[in-house]
Amino acid sequence: QVKVVESGGGLVQAGGSLRLSCAATGRTLSVYTVGWFRQAPGKERDFVSSITWNGGSTVYADSVKGRFIISRDNAKNTVYLQMNSLKPEDTAVYYCARVLGGTPQGDWGQGTQVAVSS
Repeated sequence: QVKVVESGGGLVQAGGSLRLSCAATGRTLSVYTVGWFRQAPGKERDFVSSITWNGGSTVYADSVKGRFIISRDNAKNTVYLQMNSLKPEDTAVYYCARVLGGTPQGDWGQGTQVAVSS
């Protein structure tokens, strides 16, 4: 069973940057596609970005394309989300998960809160 723990969120002004981390315990993340998702207050949880097991392919939601960069370090069993040029509409709780066929797998972690002030 892979358990994920998200970290790195915080409060930042518009235009600022944050780097989120998704660390795994229990089993390795290195063989899985991993995705980041976010849920703003009162909204559905939405896809943000994903990366294949070897980092060879990445996908981004249109809303973050050109501003966010997903990466991974399999030696550290960690996936990152570098978020640049943050906007107030990026405010949400961010979650990571294994992804299979575009669908998140396993239990959600506690997430990490990102708040962007205008």
